[in-house]
Amino acid sequence: QGHPDGHHMQGMNMKHLNLTVAQKEQMKAQKENFHKKMEELQKTDNITVKEWRNKKEALHKEQKTKMEAILTAEQKAQIGKMKSEHKAMMEIDAKARMEKMKLHLGLTDEQAAKMKKNHTEMAEKMKALHEDDKMDMEKKKEMMKEMKEKQKEQMKSILTEEQMKKFQEGHKQRPGGMHGKGHEKKEVI
Repeated sequence: QGHPDGHHMQGMNMKHLNLTVAQKEQMKAQKENFHKKMEELQKTDNITVKEWRNKKEALHKEQKTKMEAILTAEQKAQIGKMKSEHKAMMEIDAKARMEKMKLHLGLTDEQAAKMKKNHTEMAEKMKALHEDDKMDMEKKKEMMKEMKEKQKEQMKSILTEEQMKKFQEGHKQRPGGMHGKGHEKKEVI
């Protein structure tokens, strides 16, 4: 999932795509056009919040399609490869965080396995919810909040009181929660 105005490509190394001058100009023009449309939508005040969100989502989808249309098949394949590599690195990071948490909280192998299962199930549910285009954002937020509460309850059944206390203290020390604003690298315990 990238940002449809082209930001998903900015996070990747554009040099690997070998964009032509014409492609760079097309992308710049398309991005400017998208921002102009978004500014116009921001000024619209005679529609409901739901209509506004739907129009915003439609603009994002249109932008993503137009930006991808500028790329060649080879460039799209290269982006796919970079995304796969990024995903693999994220999985390595997740394993390292799990090991660090196991050490920090003094988890048994059984507890660590249950925590990993809990985290994996939660990630899958969140992904499915995120990808559900039929559900409006307010309902998604409500469901995410419920899922997080359920996960917290499950954690209480896995961890001892002392481990739960350490876990919560670790969360308090990290501003912005697990995924701080801008997705900066934060030490996760």
